[in-house]
Amino acid sequence: MKGEFASLYTGRLWSVLSWDQLSGFWQRIDPGAGWYLFAPDVDSAVPAEAADAATVTNFIARIDALLRAEHHESYCGIVYADDLENPRLIKIYDPSNLGSSCGSSKNPPLPGWIMSRLPPDELPASRTAAANRKRWWQGLLGDS
Repeated sequence: MKGEFASLYTGRLWSVLSWDQLSGFWQRIDPGAGWYLFAPDVDSAVPAEAADAATVTNFIARIDALLRAEHHESYCGIVYADDLENPRLIKIYDPSNLGSSCGSSKNPPLPGWIMSRLPPDELPASRTAAANRKRWWQGLLGDS
């Protein structure tokens, strides 16, 4: 990786710690700002174009529901952004594959999903996504 995406991806990120903070965070996201949506363990290639506003709105609603249903903690702590007020990069870790998402591990897992306002670089898949995650992602994007 090189360039501006790599700098954001490997740079300092801030965690969305509480569920209330996550609700407020989603409200600050402009769905029409040109977000690239990417699931590194599912997609073999990065998206060539930013998603439209309706797709981003749908993604936010569905990922929020998934995180709240599957992350059985009293706190969030699995959504990270380069800027919590006006993000350009958001990493969302899959509750079913957390490992050490804080980066203290020598091999932290890839985020389950990435939202980026910059065209993303390819990331090597760290694992094969579970079939239910592949179906979820394909259903979100309207693929069969």
